[in-house]
Amino acid sequence: MLNPFPPSKARRLGWTLAAVAALAAGAARAADAGRPTPSGFPVPRYVSLKFDEVNARGGPGDDYKLLWVYRVKGLPLQVVAETSDWRRVCDPQGSLAWVKATGVNGLRTTLSLSPVPLALHAKPDPAAKVQAYLAARAVADLDRCKGGWCRVKASGASGWVPAGDIWGADERRQCR
Repeated sequence: MLNPFPPSKARRLGWTLAAVAALAAGAARAADAGRPTPSGFPVPRYVSLKFDEVNARGGPGDDYKLLWVYRVKGLPLQVVAETSDWRRVCDPQGSLAWVKATGVNGLRTTLSLSPVPLALHAKPDPAAKVQAYLAARAVADLDRCKGGWCRVKASGASGWVPAGDIWGADERRQCR
């Protein structure tokens, strides 16, 4: 096959791709080692989608393959690595992808993992009064967690749910 680039241009292109790969690998290593991140925030951490449509890419740049498009504003994601302009995120399905930093914000949300409506209790106690129900696979704002329970808010209702029934509360890294 004929190389469409002259040798000097092909070398530069190769070096550029190698540099981007090294940057992405370095960001992941720095995050795992607890070193400062470009944003100054810890990794892993949770964020949520800022828009109704956010592109998920195979690497930290617009030139990388488009893997899919997230279409749920507020969807919780866990940042597992970052560059100055991109975040490598883990989603509730366990998939990893890179999204632009401008496509996410620091608002904490959760996703109901329950296949049926999830009871929102008045107190962090399974015997406490049920105040409302969170629809199956619904996104809710995360207020706080304590003792294995989390207080969530959605559509004007709020209440406590078991932390194991939602995605976005476990501080441990969710994807490897």
